[in-house]
Amino acid sequence: MTSPQIDGALPPVSPRQRELVLGGLLKAVSRSFYLTLRVLPKDLREPVGLAYLLARAADTIADTRLLPSADRLEHLQTFRDQVTGPARLSALHRLGNVLTSQRSIPAERTLLSSLPEAFSLLEGLSEGDGRRVRWVLQELMAGMEFDLANFPGEDSGKIGTIENDAILDGYAYQVAGCVGRFWTEISMDRVSRLDGWDPEKMAALGVRFGKALQLTNVLRDVPKDLRIGRCYLPLDQLDRIGVAPDQLLDPQTGPKARPVLLAGIETALGHYSAAEEYILAIPRRCLRLRLAALWPVLIGLGTLSRLARNQRWLDPETPSRVSRRWVYAMMALSFLAVNSNLALRAWIGRLRRNVEAGIS
Repeated sequence: MTSPQIDGALPPVSPRQRELVLGGLLKAVSRSFYLTLRVLPKDLREPVGLAYLLARAADTIADTRLLPSADRLEHLQTFRDQVTGPARLSALHRLGNVLTSQRSIPAERTLLSSLPEAFSLLEGLSEGDGRRVRWVLQELMAGMEFDLANFPGEDSGKIGTIENDAILDGYAYQVAGCVGRFWTEISMDRVSRLDGWDPEKMAALGVRFGKALQLTNVLRDVPKDLRIGRCYLPLDQLDRIGVAPDQLLDPQTGPKARPVLLAGIETALGHYSAAEEYILAIPRRCLRLRLAALWPVLIGLGTLSRLARNQRWLDPETPSRVSRRWVYAMMALSFLAVNSNLALRAWIGRLRRNVEAGIS
């Protein structure tokens, strides 16, 4: 018989536990996003941080290479059921026990063993916040499930593909564009100075904002993804230039495959135009919200600039990344420029021109 303690209600979360989950644990698993989270207005940090934390838990389930894809899909469905609710303590414990026994990364072990507390915080959100967090998690998990269903196992020696731009665009929506809509809706609900926003227009810009960041990640990570059997460059474009996905494993194929890279960069730049419009629509008095939106765009355009100039972009030993020093300098300068639309347009424009010069 199952213990009443395990099948009972989710545990209450003390103030100390809340701080541990939304503070130390979130910092340990959120990488650079923690900087963005900390600069957000206080009222936005809990729902956004909790959404990120639960998305990272789902992503940890989807990415574990110690289980076959079919098992990961099954565990993701269990996780999805808990997000839909009501969450069952027994299912959360089972997920934690099955996955944490095989994890080697301490922060991820802690994350999965903290699912009862995280879901207790989810169920304690307001009706509106809870609905939005559950919605965005469902969308994100659809993207994770696409990866597991569409691509072979990481150690299969095979490479799966995405057929065309339309499928890639839909995938970019599922794993990032939906976050732009979520961010917009929850910001409008909690920041009174956004009352003048057109909800549909800003949500559409937010979706494109998310797609810009995701396409940047996709293009930057091509070498790494190929080596786990995933090719996100559209197959129809590769076919037109006579390059097979497995040929991309050879860095010498970079010049021949460069037209596909450039097409992706141009698409991303189009989305970054929407992201710029989004940032400038945030009232200048909303300093924290502006910074939280600005930093990912500057980092994304800086990354694209390096990628556009990287002649060995298919070589995993020559990644296209901005340095930590670059990021810290950017953050320091952003505090001086964030209140000026003119300064932001000039800064973003300069980064765009750097990208364009690299692809010309």
